[in-house]
Amino acid sequence: LKYLSTFRLYIIPHGSPPFKEEYSNINVSNDVFSLLNVFSFSPTHLQASARFALTSKTSKPLINAFNQIPGNETEKKTTLDQALRSVLGDQIHKASCDDYLSLIYLSIDAVTEGICSATTPFLLLGDVLDCLPLDQCDKIFSFVEENVSTWKSNSFYTAGKNYLLRMCNDLLRRLSKSQNTVFCGRIQLFLARLFPLSEKSGLNLQSQFNLDNITVFNKNEQESTLGQKHTEEKEEGMEVEEGEMGEDDTPAPCSIPIDYNLYRKFWTLQDYFRNPVQCYDKFSWMTFLKFSDETLAVFKSYKLDDMQASKRKLEELRASDGEHVYFAKFLTSEKLMDLQLSDSNFRRHILLQYLILFQYLKGQVKFKSSSSALNDDQTTWIEETTKLVYQLLREIPPDGDKFATMVEHILNTEENWNVWKNEGCPSFVKESDELTRLWNLNQDNMEACKSDSREFMPSLDEFFAEAIEQADPANMVEEEYKVVRNPNYGWRALRLLSRRSPHFFQPTNQKFKSLADYLDSMVSKLAKELPDIPSEEIKTGEEDDDDNGDNLLKDSNDSDKLVTNQQMDDIAAKLGAQWKMLASHLEMKAAELREIETDSEDVDMQAKLLLVAWQDREGTQATVESLITALNAAGFSQIADGLNEA
Repeated sequence: LKYLSTFRLYIIPHGSPPFKEEYSNINVSNDVFSLLNVFSFSPTHLQASARFALTSKTSKPLINAFNQIPGNETEKKTTLDQALRSVLGDQIHKASCDDYLSLIYLSIDAVTEGICSATTPFLLLGDVLDCLPLDQCDKIFSFVEENVSTWKSNSFYTAGKNYLLRMCNDLLRRLSKSQNTVFCGRIQLFLARLFPLSEKSGLNLQSQFNLDNITVFNKNEQESTLGQKHTEEKEEGMEVEEGEMGEDDTPAPCSIPIDYNLYRKFWTLQDYFRNPVQCYDKFSWMTFLKFSDETLAVFKSYKLDDMQASKRKLEELRASDGEHVYFAKFLTSEKLMDLQLSDSNFRRHILLQYLILFQYLKGQVKFKSSSSALNDDQTTWIEETTKLVYQLLREIPPDGDKFATMVEHILNTEENWNVWKNEGCPSFVKESDELTRLWNLNQDNMEACKSDSREFMPSLDEFFAEAIEQADPANMVEEEYKVVRNPNYGWRALRLLSRRSPHFFQPTNQKFKSLADYLDSMVSKLAKELPDIPSEEIKTGEEDDDDNGDNLLKDSNDSDKLVTNQQMDDIAAKLGAQWKMLASHLEMKAAELREIETDSEDVDMQAKLLLVAWQDREGTQATVESLITALNAAGFSQIADGLNEA
């Protein structure tokens, strides 16, 4: 005891993580019993409490034991963390998966109660998965998937996200990509659900490729059995080796014979799918072009029918007891080439690889080098081949059209993804200062919305008084500082006009470029009508305003009058099926013409739709004079003269 008053003593309880409680210059007479308490305490007490909690299926025994531990909160939590891991260590060689999961559930409850570190459940999960075989890891991972909402909660996400990522990566390293494909996919989907979309670690920002994904096949023609196989088949009357293919499931012979040449070219294409950048090299591109043309020619000349595909699907289901079999890597045996060309899934895999490759080659990727660009011939070939690939996809049974449409939709979505990455992955959350201000006006917004003081509607003269004052040129208010330029003011102004102003519902062909321009026009009209507001000096652009306000669209020159609806009906009836001759002189695009033909089969209606589309585009410039000019240029001088007389 005399040494306790002289030396510093470092106490590390047995079995606990390395933490340190420091005692210096201890007063033996007063502190000896406290010191002995620390010495006498052991995590085995907590271990016993943890086992009792598991048996009783409640965390209360653990909470009671935690409250009796001497020391501060951090030390107590650390001791409990180690106690739970020790319990797991005792169970690991004799317990079942359910026992492990019960202990992890107990640790989650302990974190919720504030008696355990937030990292403990993840440490326990890591220990379990490190010690169990893969078939049992599957069941443990199902628990991880089911509790993704727990891991994303505030109590666990920050502390555990890196542990979960490390745990998943360790599992992926143990799993076989060819034999455990589904399990690997589940892990990837879990990580996608766990981390936010903007998590940079999962975005592959530099568009790097998995160059380790090498497809191995026979590159030695001398060792090939394809030529020998075809020779034997001819000599022996197309007899097949026992156990390879039966008479009933033998596919129809290919229109292009499968030899080693086709075999080598077909599987060489996988190297281009693995590393698309080499397509930008001139000589590599020529090889890719040649091999692709021959491969696609095989798919085009040797088509599958519904009966054959359905039969093969049924046999696959019977062989797998109703479960689908996934293959992450292609089987490149020469003996399988006939069967692969007859398999609908196999064809879809290859054709989909082409579409993905083409999308990368044509797409804009920020990290592409300046030399990674297509010339005109390459672009043309890719566009034509893309159409061919989609056609082949539609011809593959079953549900070829549906599959091709789905693939096209997914790839279009991928374009948006690439654009987002090129822009630096900006946040999808749009911050709004105005909404934040409104949200924080009151502690209880729902109650504030029910307040009687909110049930009011301002009058037009009260609300627009400031806007009318700013519209007066004498006040010299710059455009950018006018209230009509404020989006919040504009939104409220539209609501008020719809309730109290007849001008809001008046029909007009005038088009406004912005909401502020529309409000400027409305302010000019209101300034003349509202009482007690001086408006003589406000230039409204309406010298002789009539009831409908249409003078904004008119000019003193009759030739500048807008084409009326009746005039368009008369002209459409006279044009009939010749309306397309006028379309080019009205500068209508081909896409617009196709849309008109789709909307109606009646030629008179098509002519009317043409004129309406032109009027909508031109707005205030859709005058009688403009239409007369177009009619004369198109050779319809009689129709133009009739319009001029009218």
